[in-house]
Amino acid sequence: MDFSLFYFADDSTPDGDAGRYELLLEGARFADRHGFRAVWTPERHFHPFGGLYPNPSVAAAALAMITNTVALRAGSVVAPLHHPLRIAEEWSVVDNLSGGRVGVSLASGWHPVDFALSRVPYPDRKRVLAQSIGQLRALWRGDGLDVVDGNGASATVRVFPPPVQRDLPLWVTSAGDTETFRTAAVARAGVLTHLLHQDVDELAAKIAAYRRTARATHDGWDGHVVLMLHTFLGTDRDEVRATVDGPLRAYLKSSAHLLARSFGALDPDFDIDALEDEDLDFLVDQSFDTYFKQRGLFGTVERARETVERLRGVGVDEIACLVDFGIDTKTVLDGLRHLNALREASEAHRPA
Repeated sequence: MDFSLFYFADDSTPDGDAGRYELLLEGARFADRHGFRAVWTPERHFHPFGGLYPNPSVAAAALAMITNTVALRAGSVVAPLHHPLRIAEEWSVVDNLSGGRVGVSLASGWHPVDFALSRVPYPDRKRVLAQSIGQLRALWRGDGLDVVDGNGASATVRVFPPPVQRDLPLWVTSAGDTETFRTAAVARAGVLTHLLHQDVDELAAKIAAYRRTARATHDGWDGHVVLMLHTFLGTDRDEVRATVDGPLRAYLKSSAHLLARSFGALDPDFDIDALEDEDLDFLVDQSFDTYFKQRGLFGTVERARETVERLRGVGVDEIACLVDFGIDTKTVLDGLRHLNALREASEAHRPA
């Protein structure tokens, strides 16, 4: 089991706060020093939830300057919002800055308003995602792409600068759709997923389907599955719960529309904006308990090891630990030593 850090902060800090990115920078330095596999940053637009990260390549470029070995990954690039040439160009720059450490998970997008940035209709997003995988790989290898220039003439263009890595490590982001898992397998891409809309047993079945498709399509290739988990560890489970209680509840409330989906409430007749405060608080309470007990990495190292072994057993290859859900920066950074202890313990007990 590999361990990474994952970021998706709710940007509710005051205007001009110089510390907005302190946790990202210091956490990446910690991950780099202690043998974590990667640092993941997302793409998010037009909303405080995740709003610190409108462009993961920009964040990764900053991290490239302060790290030496840890992989720098997008979790995720929303492929339909960008021309594949632009994705390849930006990440090739970061690959050069980092000495060949980038990786990208591609997503189809989940919020219609984000498509204000795109010429792709929202209903076509999954088709465009599948198409982008092949185009991006070809551009990364140095192949040309036929385009129409500003004068309406045909041209063939290539990406500069050329990347350091011959092949770009790719994942496909899935909120839990089995078909997306299969699509990733057919494309010989990894999967980046989470437990917002699925439990571990459901995830196990989807990973099994992904592995079967990957092995059958690519002559025994096994694929790679990354699971994002909200994470905070300490020496006492009750103290951990007290530490995460307020911040995690506020974080969940800020993502109320995602929260509604996670409980199956989002349908054509449901309007979350019409909920009374006490009804929304009830949903947050239910969600908090679910995350703390079942769908996060919370508590002590010993308890977390049980979760890690269960996830290893269902086929998860890497846990991407989401650490920036509202706990103050110093507390999160201090707590990373417990996460590193978990990483070391998991490495020491790796099955033969």
